Amino acid sequence: MNKIELKPARIFECFAEVNKVPRPSKKEDKMIAYLIDYGKQLGLETLRDECGNVIIRKPATPGMEQKPTVILQSHMDMVCEPSDGSFDFENNPIETLIDGEWMKANGTTLGADDGIGIAMEMALLSADDIEHGPIECVFTRDEETGLTGAFEMKPGFMTGKYLINLDSEDEGQIFVSCAGGCRTQAIFDYIPVEVPAGQFFAQICVSGLTGGHSGDDIDKKRANANKLLMRFLYQTMKRTNLHVIDIQAGGLHNAIPREAMAVVAVPNDYKHQLIADWNVFTAEVEQEYEATEPNAKFDLSSADAQSVMMDDDTARRLIRACQAVCNGVFAMCQSIELVETSSNLASIRLDAEAHTVTLNSSQRSSLLSARHNMANTIKACFELAGARVDVGEGYPGWAMNPNSQLLKVAVEQYKVLFGKEPIVRGIHAGLECGLFSEKYPGLDMVSFGPTLRGVHSPDEKLLIPTVQMVWDHLLAILKNI
Repeated sequence: MNKIELKPARIFECFAEVNKVPRPSKKEDKMIAYLIDYGKQLGLETLRDECGNVIIRKPATPGMEQKPTVILQSHMDMVCEPSDGSFDFENNPIETLIDGEWMKANGTTLGADDGIGIAMEMALLSADDIEHGPIECVFTRDEETGLTGAFEMKPGFMTGKYLINLDSEDEGQIFVSCAGGCRTQAIFDYIPVEVPAGQFFAQICVSGLTGGHSGDDIDKKRANANKLLMRFLYQTMKRTNLHVIDIQAGGLHNAIPREAMAVVAVPNDYKHQLIADWNVFTAEVEQEYEATEPNAKFDLSSADAQSVMMDDDTARRLIRACQAVCNGVFAMCQSIELVETSSNLASIRLDAEAHTVTLNSSQRSSLLSARHNMANTIKACFELAGARVDVGEGYPGWAMNPNSQLLKVAVEQYKVLFGKEPIVRGIHAGLECGLFSEKYPGLDMVSFGPTLRGVHSPDEKLLIPTVQMVWDHLLAILKNI
């Protein structure tokens, strides 16, 4: 691996410290304590709200006291995806590696989403050589799995006029709107029955897929492991008289599933038919996704004999529903080249004790009515299959402010620094700005950040030179707002 100088050094030093602190979503207590201690050691006003959000306030530098207060905001949790399932995210630090101009982690998500945002705020708080007006550094909890910190933040916790969200993934792009989203959960109740005699038991696995963010990467034609697995089961279930023993597929609601597994049984007479069907199916899928899934792995192997299975009626209704349910891009925006509405079949979990199979999916749209329609489409599909379905309340989108003064300054300073226009756009992913716009009407906001790729997967990586660019841009905005 080639070495590259990590600039700005202070930010990467802070990022290294952040990655020593375990911070899975909903388990951010260690990070909360770390940030509180960090602010107090600097002698700055540091507060924690009832939810666990942390705010550290830093006064203006001399001569800048009349500047408006600017809020810098990032989330403290990270998506915890290991490459092999063995990493202990609750206790172990993230190990980072340098590969050319990229920083990545050793077998896990890197945590630059949004640890690099935290590091920038920490660097600003500890600096004594940067001009800025009053600033409020805000660190929210549980953004990745529920936007809990933003949901539960009470009005008045933040007091600034402008907010810069440091949770975007493409340097040179300034985000001014985002999609809203919701989750739909379907539960199939099944009857455990005895497995017939004379069965061949097989474990079927799809793994090694690219995955990625279920919002920002949904239009990149990446395969969904859950859909592939159920697609095969649908194709072969009648040809082989297939029975379902177990299904454990997918993971986080906001990640495109990379892995899916099922244990099935077929009569011994159909063993070779099952294997032949699998070989034909995998060859077709490899060709279909040859550009986006070069590392896909497909495995069918014999499994230990089992005595109990899901009743065939429920299994077939489940498989048909998963074959039929919408997944991926549903509609594009009419005015700009951006996904408007999408859905992601995120996870399928069979619980042998509860005799249930639970499916979680997420729907996103920049239009509230379209989001409702997408969720109802998913709901209707699973209801027709006999599942119990619940659609969550969801979170709002963030509409563009055509009169944003913060955006005006951000664009001007970018042109001054880099001699070119930044791209001003919306994002299909959800941002906490949507909730802030409800709680703080009139708050002027933009979102930007350094370039990240492979977010929400073990392939996550950070383009090192873009950190300096974002830092310079941020400081220019603070100086000139």
